[in-house]
Amino acid sequence: MSLEKIGDPRDLTHWMGHMETDYSYTYGIAGEKFFKELKENAKIMGTRCKNCNLIYVPPRLFCERCFEKLDTWETVSKRGSVHTYTIANIDIDGSKLKKPIIWAMIKIDNVHGGFVHKLGEVDSKDVEIGMHVEAVFKSRKEREGSMLDIKYFRPAKQKLEKALR
Repeated sequence: MSLEKIGDPRDLTHWMGHMETDYSYTYGIAGEKFFKELKENAKIMGTRCKNCNLIYVPPRLFCERCFEKLDTWETVSKRGSVHTYTIANIDIDGSKLKKPIIWAMIKIDNVHGGFVHKLGEVDSKDVEIGMHVEAVFKSRKEREGSMLDIKYFRPAKQKLEKALR
């Protein structure tokens, strides 16, 4: 084994022998509460910065603006808007999908952040940037404490008073 310092990143080196890669992934403090609420209560949680008054989703332990510790948890909206999207016609193995999958960056309403997830109950030709969407959760018995507890986001149903205008 060589402990030499590589000065030029174009210089390659290699490691002979066996290298352990066993590890355990944990959600961490913020992730544990976030995924527990998804699983048990079908709620999306965020952490609020008392100084900046920003709510972060996914939750963080420290504010990225002022570095304040974030220990105030809040339930946030299950609604958001499509910030950007792409349409996948092939799967991870390169095989053609029977039906395209629409992946979108969802900006959750009134918070700082969001996440990438699938869109459902919508045809790909009808998706647009800024489209309002809402989370559709798996049934309680199907939820496992992961992002996949949200089956997909669908176009948000308008409130009755808006629809009647």
